[in-house]
Amino acid sequence: MARPIERGTLLLLQVERLPRQTHPPKDVRLWWQSGQGPRGAVPNLALLWRTCIHRFDLEHTFRFAKETLRWTAPRVRSPQAAGRWTALIVLASTQLRLAQSLVADQRLPWERPLRQARLTPGRVRRQFCQLRVLLGTPAGPPRPAGRPAARPKGRRYRPAPRFPAVKLREEDRSRRLLLAA
Repeated sequence: MARPIERGTLLLLQVERLPRQTHPPKDVRLWWQSGQGPRGAVPNLALLWRTCIHRFDLEHTFRFAKETLRWTAPRVRSPQAAGRWTALIVLASTQLRLAQSLVADQRLPWERPLRQARLTPGRVRRQFCQLRVLLGTPAGPPRPAGRPAARPKGRRYRPAPRFPAVKLREEDRSRRLLLAA
């Protein structure tokens, strides 16, 4: 099957200077695909630049959720369970944001100190166990349980059904590579 031709414009942004110039600025290439506007319309470069910068915030948020909060770690058995797990990860991330003003900055030796209002969720997470001790928990202490019931004789359990992960289509992958170039 032939792939459709996507019409668009490859934009080259050359940065003259950076606010804190620690290294020479690199060129940024962006793909612009005009959907609704008139053909050949020039995009708003300031809006396109802010969108590109915002993309990096989103990528770091997803990386934090996957690596630190273990978003992709459990092997859930149904799409509904995956949705519930995602909601829990969002709640955990929200708790870290809300606890930002309640914890002190505990930085590693190579990290720069940050103001209280600028603490990252990773730094708040380092202090969250001390905060939990101060606030307490609504759960009661664990109680000893009796002996668990044994598996009935002759009963066989089948493996739980698994659902495949959602994969990127080839068009999305090539578009992402163009944006990264």
